Amino acid sequence: MENTPKNFGLIGVAGYIAVRHLKAIKDTGNILLASLDKFDSVGILDSYFPNSDFFVEFERFDRHFEKLKRSGTKIDYVSICSPNYLHDAHIRFALRHKAHAICEKPLVLNPWNIDALQEIENETGKKVYSILQTRLHPEIKKLKEKIKNGPHDKKYDIDLTYVTSRGNWYFFSWKGDIQKSGGVATNIGVHFFDMLGWIFGKVKENIVHLSQYNKAAGFLELERARIRWFLSLDINDVPGEIRAEGKRTFRSITIDGEEIEFSEGFTDLHTESYIEILKGNGFGLEDCRQSIETVYTIRNATPGGLKGNYHPMLKKIL
Repeated sequence: MENTPKNFGLIGVAGYIAVRHLKAIKDTGNILLASLDKFDSVGILDSYFPNSDFFVEFERFDRHFEKLKRSGTKIDYVSICSPNYLHDAHIRFALRHKAHAICEKPLVLNPWNIDALQEIENETGKKVYSILQTRLHPEIKKLKEKIKNGPHDKKYDIDLTYVTSRGNWYFFSWKGDIQKSGGVATNIGVHFFDMLGWIFGKVKENIVHLSQYNKAAGFLELERARIRWFLSLDINDVPGEIRAEGKRTFRSITIDGEEIEFSEGFTDLHTESYIEILKGNGFGLEDCRQSIETVYTIRNATPGGLKGNYHPMLKKIL
């Protein structure tokens, strides 16, 4: 990595995930020149980049980039933490300004957006990187090595259960609008589908059993795994004994009945992602393709109900 600090812009600086990007930019010794958000509750900037210019209007942010360019100041990277449906447009903005883009998951909502962005990459010579930090988790890397070095003709049976309960606010925000967030499987599931595909290979079959505004479930067959998955925002899906402890989240991944534990260790993975991106080793457009195709298929599928190899949680719901 070069010692010369890189200049960053950041879109969506008021969002909850933005602080991890602010920390990553600072931890890697770089500079945030300008940031944008329609909301102005951005006091967090004082802890990282108090001298960063801040804008609440995209047009003025765009103009500022133009002025910086004409004054000889180059923006090297734009970090994108905006709502899912705006990622594609904001990535295009970064590339048009001859900056690399670093974007949160999901990179885009539709598979064909990846093709279009590849064309713009080729035109501009700049890269689009996605934050796929789960791939960098030490326990997940160990699991990948274990599967890689295990019997090549073995197909693993996996149950994925993730309940992260949300209050009423969620469904009145952009996250509750399937056209803007992509729905439950996209908004809270895409990183799981990415991680599982990274380890267990290409998608062979993708079946949806349940699709509601606050939960979804299905069966995903990969080259080396059969996966029953259940994703929910409903606190009633948190197991009773967990709720009794005052907890609102439940996560479980079992492989052939054995629990895989990776709840801890996420704190610095954005910084690690940035270190790799700045070396030119980040995850690009093709790395995202399968997970984007997977959640797009789920979003547009007709649910089949209690048929075939379904997740056991569905017996309590359907």
